[in-house]
Amino acid sequence: MRNDRSGPKKRNDVSHPAAGLRLAQDEAENEAVRARTRFTALTVAILGVCLVGVAQYQDRDSRGVPKTSATAPPPEERIDINHVTVGELLKAPGMTRSWAGRIVRFRPYRTKQDLLEKGVVTNEVYDRIKDYVIAHRDKQ
Repeated sequence: MRNDRSGPKKRNDVSHPAAGLRLAQDEAENEAVRARTRFTALTVAILGVCLVGVAQYQDRDSRGVPKTSATAPPPEERIDINHVTVGELLKAPGMTRSWAGRIVRFRPYRTKQDLLEKGVVTNEVYDRIKDYVIAHRDKQ
């Protein structure tokens, strides 16, 4: 019996004729996997940045103008929350004396949206009066 310690030749043994070809194929496959992984990671990162940007601006009106109803009076006929009295504020539909008093007390306002941002009125009250009020900075 022959005592050959080398045993059968392995496929990736360099002395085998197909070993060089197999090694080249493995390297090419590894490089393709690495490239695909880099591409996937880059795509996920770009998608994440885009989603953050979209989520940040999704609730904003693209025109920058607050939405008003079709029955709202023109801006020149609206009640100026920076300069009117409590009595004049009561002319707005849905306005109560206590809400009118709070509006007068917490003046001045840059925009009518400040009524919500400063906590002067609730969302419900704001929705009732938003079409009938305006905030001018100068006395008109």
